[in-house]
Amino acid sequence: MAKKGVSESERNEVFEIDEETTITRTKWRNLVAFWILGMSNNYGYVVMLSAAHDILASRFGTLNETSETNGTEITRERACNSVSTGVILLADILPCLVIKIIAPFLPFFVHARMATCVFFSAAGFILVSLSTTKWLAIMGVVATSISSGLGDVTMISYSHQYSKQVISTWSSGTGGAGLIGSLSYAGLATWLKTSDTLLLMLIVPCIQAITFWFLLVHPSNTNHNFVKSSTGSQDQIIETPTINFKDKIRLIPGLLKYMIPLGLVYFFEYFINYGLYELLQYDNIWLTYYEQYRWLQVDYQIGVFISRSSVNLVTFNKIWIMAVLQFVNVMIILFEAIFYYIPNFWIVFAVVLWEGFIGGSAYVNTFYRMSNEVPLAVRQISLGIATMADAIGIAFAGWLAMPVHNAICELPKPIRLGS
Repeated sequence: MAKKGVSESERNEVFEIDEETTITRTKWRNLVAFWILGMSNNYGYVVMLSAAHDILASRFGTLNETSETNGTEITRERACNSVSTGVILLADILPCLVIKIIAPFLPFFVHARMATCVFFSAAGFILVSLSTTKWLAIMGVVATSISSGLGDVTMISYSHQYSKQVISTWSSGTGGAGLIGSLSYAGLATWLKTSDTLLLMLIVPCIQAITFWFLLVHPSNTNHNFVKSSTGSQDQIIETPTINFKDKIRLIPGLLKYMIPLGLVYFFEYFINYGLYELLQYDNIWLTYYEQYRWLQVDYQIGVFISRSSVNLVTFNKIWIMAVLQFVNVMIILFEAIFYYIPNFWIVFAVVLWEGFIGGSAYVNTFYRMSNEVPLAVRQISLGIATMADAIGIAFAGWLAMPVHNAICELPKPIRLGS
């Protein structure tokens, strides 16, 4: 009697089904991991900027005493911190910029880099929350900046070893960081002190570490000079020539078409956020002056999150258009800060939402476009270099925000239409 068994074709079919299931699960693990890593990477950066107004009030001096409203009384002086939140912005972006300039030209030891990110992220929360002097607070902001900058350039570069969809989930996660970070800070700061709020947020670096070392599936060629190429249904590993320092520098001119529009968008965007937001004041509404600043940050981050999560649905190649639109937003908010010509707070809320949408869209579409257009052999280093663009734009915005803030603060407070 013939022995029953499984044919070779049946065994192959079962094997292919199991392999396909494994690939699908791995893909989703990586997509989720990149989202969480994007969120945790930018969370501390966003929280420090959301807390900038409170940090300045507690560490650098107080708000003008005569600037706040009391019941129905409206003063004729502007509500201004003695120092612009541009100071916190510079402390939060300059170390990040330095890291983004240096890191693409250093060896790509991804595990060591991410361990450094987790350490500095935790150190940032601890230093700011426990600081008794302004210098310790600034050092905490700097530590957070180092973590965010190194994580951004590392994971954007690392994404070239995965499917293109991880660019979308990473960008969505960074947008989610803005929304979750600003919203959690605005909510918790209502009931807790700033120091207690920041200590509670130490859970985020822990999540970052768990995600990177336990959830993300790492390719076997992590520390080698290989790239993946898709040919039909097969994935091939193609060894590429070593790219030396001079070769990396020569890549920069060809990347300017991506970097300049992105840098301009972020320059305009952060000039609004950290030079003008705190100068917007509506008296006798349901939000206090401090709460208006916090919730404008939340509103902005909602726009960022929506746009950074939309690249799989809608893509834009002409980033220059977004730079022009962001400049228009600068003009709208600048004249509002000077003349108080917008009668309703909800109109400002809508403009800020649109501003965040433009900024987030420029970020995700720039890197998504690069992942399609830049040759595989130089994609990793090119993505890393391009991350400098937003940091440079933000740094210039911080420098400009301070003198503009001080100049507007010297102007008399105008009477708002309808007040």
